[in-house]
Amino acid sequence: MSDPDSTTHSGEGLFSPRRLLRDLRGSPAGLAGLVLVTLIAGAALFAPWVAPYGPSDADFLAARIPPAWHPEGSAAHLLGTDQLGQDLFSRIVYGARVSLLVGVLGVSVSLTIGVTLGLLAGYFGGWLDTVVTAFTNLLLSIPYLVLVIVIATILGRSLTNVILLFGVTSSPVFIRVTRGEVLRLRQLAYVEAARGLGASAGRIIPRHLLPNLIGPLATLATFETSAMIFYEAGLGFLGLSVPPQVPSWGNMLALGRRFLTTQPWMAIFPGLAIALTTLGINLLGDWLRDAIDPRAGEG
Repeated sequence: MSDPDSTTHSGEGLFSPRRLLRDLRGSPAGLAGLVLVTLIAGAALFAPWVAPYGPSDADFLAARIPPAWHPEGSAAHLLGTDQLGQDLFSRIVYGARVSLLVGVLGVSVSLTIGVTLGLLAGYFGGWLDTVVTAFTNLLLSIPYLVLVIVIATILGRSLTNVILLFGVTSSPVFIRVTRGEVLRLRQLAYVEAARGLGASAGRIIPRHLLPNLIGPLATLATFETSAMIFYEAGLGFLGLSVPPQVPSWGNMLALGRRFLTTQPWMAIFPGLAIALTTLGINLLGDWLRDAIDPRAGEG
């Protein structure tokens, strides 16, 4: 009798690391995104060595100093200082930690919830599919920003709360994509053959279905990471993200808007940090989408 796993379709041709690296070398936009993300992630990881000052080091005698290239600027503060004399470059470097943690860990939570529920609903169907679909449609029917703001107001300001908030509220997107892919894959010949040969769900799901979900989920995860970074900054701007003493780009924007007409660098540089980070991640996401499915990028 044939081994049920002999029909395994791993999907390596769709998501081969060697092929993706080869495609990346031929994509200027993808390489640019990789460089941006690597530089920002590296700065966040090695913040104590990159930042010349601590994120909360204040010097009132050095308050509101313009960037170094300004006639009144100082070489000791590359991007200038805020109203408390805190070095903006150092705070932006440390703020990258908050944004990247929210993006990466938030997507990890969403992936865990979305893949688990989507796989179970798509493969087994029945009442489980009905319940999961109803839950997904309920969350998707509520305007996302309204949902996030309401829950953030209830939970309070905390990095853990922000990560869990984005992880749970973004999970319906992953549930829907996973469920749809599983419904398509379970009808294919190699999955039907494995089921016909007696393979259990515990063997079919990890060996036949999950490998083929890596491509679309990886692409979706990059765009969701970018979105979470942007939304976290928005919550910080509204005073609903991490506590005010924690250096985050959203908190810096909220503070900088008060001095936008007199010391605009306080808001401009945190805004540029958000823009460059999301740009880099989106460029990587665009490249990954086209590399996995070239038809996705067609007109």
